[in-house]
Amino acid sequence: MTVRQPRYSKEEFAQRGDQIYQNEIRQKVEADNHGKIVAIDIETGAFELAESPMLAVDRLYERNPDAQPWVIRIGHRAVFRFGSRSLKKPV
Repeated sequence: MTVRQPRYSKEEFAQRGDQIYQNEIRQKVEADNHGKIVAIDIETGAFELAESPMLAVDRLYERNPDAQPWVIRIGHRAVFRFGSRSLKKPV
């Protein structure tokens, strides 16, 4: 079993992941994938889309075993909810 270690602080992880999502990925995936998970390699910008965080990250690791994954739920502020509402406006 490979032990993966983060190479960045939590703050830098978040900053890099959010920047890549907002600038490069969001416009590609947001329209038809509300609520799905995006796992982003913060070093390469590669990403995987899936229904769950584990599946998205596993797919990313299959492509790049040395990936540094950042995970976000499309259309939400966080991956998991604790009684919060979606950012999507009701129709």
